[in-house]
Amino acid sequence: MSVYPVPAQFHQVEEVIKNSRFITQIFPVQDNNHAKQIIQQQKAAYPDARHHCSAFVAGAPNDSNEYGFSDDGEPSGTAGKPMLAVLQGSGLGEVLAISIRYFGGVKLGTGGLVKAYAGGVKLALETLPTIEKVIRQEYQLTCEYHQFDQIQYWLKQYDGQIIQTNYTDNVRLLLALDATNSENFANKLKDMQLKLQKLQK
Repeated sequence: MSVYPVPAQFHQVEEVIKNSRFITQIFPVQDNNHAKQIIQQQKAAYPDARHHCSAFVAGAPNDSNEYGFSDDGEPSGTAGKPMLAVLQGSGLGEVLAISIRYFGGVKLGTGGLVKAYAGGVKLALETLPTIEKVIRQEYQLTCEYHQFDQIQYWLKQYDGQIIQTNYTDNVRLLLALDATNSENFANKLKDMQLKLQKLQK
């Protein structure tokens, strides 16, 4: 997946359900560790709350290695997992949801908790500003000086970026393109007998 939506900024909504106050927060995150850091920060910021439940998709939407969730003291399966299910269904990546609960004295029951925690995330996502994240792969390309202008033109057509340029007896380029555009760009290069070399990360 080379393009997917991510949160544009921090976002928060609040609900009161049977006297319990639920604060649902959405954060953009860079990775698993970043998500865990924010969870700890929010626990410290709301020390008097009963629960700080969370779920995150800290990488691309389909990267299960970057999933995580916590019920934080609520009955198992009633908070973090339903929250994660909403995030997965949204198609968002690099996103963390935290639901902070101030207990109001009335128990919600298993079904009520699932509905409250999942519903809070759904409500927050309805008004969450998002931006598109484009995943680019790095490539190397060597060309002659007289070919460089044409290559720059095609790079603009295919939304590519020149990261580095080395001028020696020829021009050596370090490029960044997304998967779809790199294939089209590579086909253009074949007409000039040039080959795009993918860098392994």
